[in-house]
Amino acid sequence: MDSFTQFEHEGWERVANKYDSVWSSSTRQFILPLLDTAEVSAGMSVLDVGCGPGYVSAAAARRGAVPSGLDFSAEMVAIAKKVLPQIEFREGDAQHLPFADASYDRVVANFALLHLADPERACGEAFRVLKPGGKFAFTVWAQPGENPYAKILEDAIQAHADLNVAFPTGPPHYLYVGREEFRQALERAGFNGASMVFKLHTIEWNVPTARFIFDAERNAGVRTAGLLARQTPEKIDAIQSAIEDRVRPYAKGDGFAIPKAAYVVVISKK
Repeated sequence: MDSFTQFEHEGWERVANKYDSVWSSSTRQFILPLLDTAEVSAGMSVLDVGCGPGYVSAAAARRGAVPSGLDFSAEMVAIAKKVLPQIEFREGDAQHLPFADASYDRVVANFALLHLADPERACGEAFRVLKPGGKFAFTVWAQPGENPYAKILEDAIQAHADLNVAFPTGPPHYLYVGREEFRQALERAGFNGASMVFKLHTIEWNVPTARFIFDAERNAGVRTAGLLARQTPEKIDAIQSAIEDRVRPYAKGDGFAIPKAAYVVVISKK
């Protein structure tokens, strides 16, 4: 196991039980756009890659599809099995899928690709296990220029963090620059570039306090948490203050409503 995969795996094993209470109110808002754009419908076999606690699989099952989920975290798989015992979940690597060629009508991945050391290999594996005419659908976070939440974090970290700390190297936080780079990467994996659908989808993440997202990233995240763990107390305080200052303008009701944006990408196998 390479160092980045080990880092991600250990991180998600550690925080799996926090995912539902911290992140799900954000990431679940992207599931319907993902399944709608992929045209997931009754009777389809659907592989949910990086399934986490099984939210996408559950949504696919509600449509009458036949989902199965895969995640590299045994803790995540255990949670999914407990909550959704009627759906098959298994531990495995998205970069080496344990399934035969042409097995699925759809492969979906909700914010899974950036947790992998080699996202393009995972795209190639999605291509392999799809039936001819099948579709691969995924979400990835949009860049800070289109994603206010990401800009809050990016600005605070760039301004106050020590970025030279020892840290496992993974794929960029924002996988490709835009539509054309996504198309080229997916064509390299074998997909039909002309079929690609590429949408920016924005939601509001409602959080109770200005400090909530700092605590979420530090205590229930992995990549940013790893960076924060390597900072001095003084830098941590500066990063926290900067994040809170940027969150306050999003006050709404008793809390804060922070816009988060992601690209929804769907592409077909020839």
